[in-house]
Amino acid sequence: MDTSIASILLLDGLTNGAIYALLGLATVLVFTVTRVIFIPQGEFVAYGALTLAILQTGKVPGTVWLLLILAGIAGLMDFASAWQRQHQVLAALKAGLKTLIIPAVVAGLTAWAAPHQFPLAVQALLSVAIVTAFGPLVYRVAFQSLEDATPLVLLIVSVGVHFAMTGLGLLFFGAEGFRNPSFWDLRLALGPVSLSGQTIIIFMASLALIVMLWLFFERSLYGKALRATAVNRLGARLMGISSHTSGQLTFAMAALIGALSGLLIGPTTTVFYDSGFLIGLKGFVAAVVAGLSSYPGALLGALFVGIVESFGSFWASAFKEVIVFTLILPILLWRSLQGGHSDEEH
Repeated sequence: MDTSIASILLLDGLTNGAIYALLGLATVLVFTVTRVIFIPQGEFVAYGALTLAILQTGKVPGTVWLLLILAGIAGLMDFASAWQRQHQVLAALKAGLKTLIIPAVVAGLTAWAAPHQFPLAVQALLSVAIVTAFGPLVYRVAFQSLEDATPLVLLIVSVGVHFAMTGLGLLFFGAEGFRNPSFWDLRLALGPVSLSGQTIIIFMASLALIVMLWLFFERSLYGKALRATAVNRLGARLMGISSHTSGQLTFAMAALIGALSGLLIGPTTTVFYDSGFLIGLKGFVAAVVAGLSSYPGALLGALFVGIVESFGSFWASAFKEVIVFTLILPILLWRSLQGGHSDEEH
């Protein structure tokens, strides 16, 4: 290996690491606020990329119908919950319609816009809106009623949600893979390294999103409420912070990050209905490096995972996935030896 090959592999590793960083941040965010180890984070990535690919063909993506179905189920659950509390039809209907309105607007706008073949930027915004709307609905249907359960129960539910979303992805998108067009057709020769416009967009978008997340948590009231929930759930409830709202907002942010990651990674690789699983697991490895608690640690861990994957694919391409996922074993062993042990939370 010479310097030119090492430079190319380093750039490729940093590019992939920027994507894994976003997924690692989302995993840490969801776990700290809701205690859910969210396995299906990668499915949001695949849904975002495949939704854009279907919109490129001028057809209505299957995620529109899935969104309406999920919104209908969540709306019925909110209707039943409000009825049990107040026994007033009007209040129950209001609660159900409140859940339905945003997904219905997003689905209707997408169904109208799909045949018109709008520019790529408009289709990308629609794809992000669709997938982001999934986040609160997934939390409402699968996790909200179990928010006081143990982390193990939440993990089992998370695995079930992953298999459900993967199967629905096969149903609505089919087994065929898609590759989206690049958002910026540019080639810059920097010595032995060829820098593409899509690579620049990935770095800029990842950096911008990380800065926006920092500003959200440091400067906004909602961000401080999520931080309070992450530090002490019971204390946050006593101060009037709704754990339901915190969970739904957290999942919305995770879905937004996943959708943006799908749009960024779509032009660089062919995405299938089940591609999100491996991508999400690499983000999970980055989050584990950070102990599922540190955002800067997740960022550094993701860059490390991307670089290891890139160089591993050069030296032993058939075992690159094995190399990446084997990293988690010594990290878990080290953290187990360094940290104390306590009984599982009840």
